[in-house]
Amino acid sequence: VKLFDCAIQLWMQIHSSIVFVAACCLISVQLLCFAAFAMEEFNTSKPSEVPVVAPDSIMDDKEHGTCSNGIVTPVRWGCDDELADRICCFNRHWAEHAGYWLETEFLRSVDTKSDSPTTFYDPISGHPLFRAPVGRSWDEFIAESKSHGWPSFRDEEVNWDYVRVLKNGETVSEAGTHLGHNLPDKKGNRYCINLVSVCGNPENQ
Repeated sequence: VKLFDCAIQLWMQIHSSIVFVAACCLISVQLLCFAAFAMEEFNTSKPSEVPVVAPDSIMDDKEHGTCSNGIVTPVRWGCDDELADRICCFNRHWAEHAGYWLETEFLRSVDTKSDSPTTFYDPISGHPLFRAPVGRSWDEFIAESKSHGWPSFRDEEVNWDYVRVLKNGETVSEAGTHLGHNLPDKKGNRYCINLVSVCGNPENQ
């Protein structure tokens, strides 16, 4: 009887260990899948040369100005729909007024205390265009953006799968969305971007 009891206890211990190992493996697989999805959504690899230059033809007239469709509403952070559509699709030179981004819900909506990056999406296509802050804090991102009047991104914060720069510095999306301009300074490329041009939601959401 004692031998039988010992065998039962041994089996229960082995069974518990197997269950524990299986649970750990399942969690590991889920974490790997999540990481793969995050990397697929926003390509963190940097091309050999930046910015990625596109021909002016990327901004040729389409069904809706320079875009194939209008903005997908609702947009984020309380941005103005009409302003967003005009700046994104029917404009090559003008911008939202300086400091507009500070008048929206943007800073109240993002987690600036943890320095966790926020992804900025194209309101036309839903593609991820920028992810910031990267390589700096929220305080640094906000201070630089405030000093210039518009959200300012650096090379490592750009998703080059979908962002292009024309020879004159105009920064656009591959969908024909006008985003802003590249205005380099002593630190390197600085992409001065309209918030209404990156206030979209993820594709298919």
